[in-house]
Amino acid sequence: MTDSEEYTLDDEIVARARIHAREVVSENGLAVDLSSLEWEVSARAQRRAGACRWHANRGVATIVLARRAYERYEWPAFAGVVRHELVHAWEFQQFGESGHGERFREQAAALEAPRYCEAFTEPRYVLRCLTADCDWHAKRHRASKPVKSPDQYRCGVCGGSYEVEHAESGRTWTTASGYGGAKAALADEW
Repeated sequence: MTDSEEYTLDDEIVARARIHAREVVSENGLAVDLSSLEWEVSARAQRRAGACRWHANRGVATIVLARRAYERYEWPAFAGVVRHELVHAWEFQQFGESGHGERFREQAAALEAPRYCEAFTEPRYVLRCLTADCDWHAKRHRASKPVKSPDQYRCGVCGGSYEVEHAESGRTWTTASGYGGAKAALADEW
């Protein structure tokens, strides 16, 4: 950078993540080739604090970190996200694939990395089972098909019907027409 350029928040995120990655690799013997690791920051991510993409043709893993998560988490929690994504990078580099299976769980536990990261934004929609003795629920950030047409889908646990709640307004619906009605009624508040 030249004297006239300023460091951005994204520069800070990448710098801290790289430093932490070097520490994790050197202190724990994690076999990640840091020279085959790229870093990006997403200003758009709303659900995932991090992601790791594998570019098999180049043998490079790209760790993408969410700016909003960095702004909302304290550093120890965000460092956990970095370690989580490093485990994915390790799996990609060593095995050509990655998931959240046993191999991932073992390596994540060794690095004290969370298996899943806490949400850093509130969902726009909450799906809840209507069966009395079932407590299944799911959170959604986008108006996906199960949000727009809940009568076409079933509870993920008991197979019963569910309702969708627009989290901000509390308005609920169980059908596609109910979704349309809620959206029309809320208008600008949607």
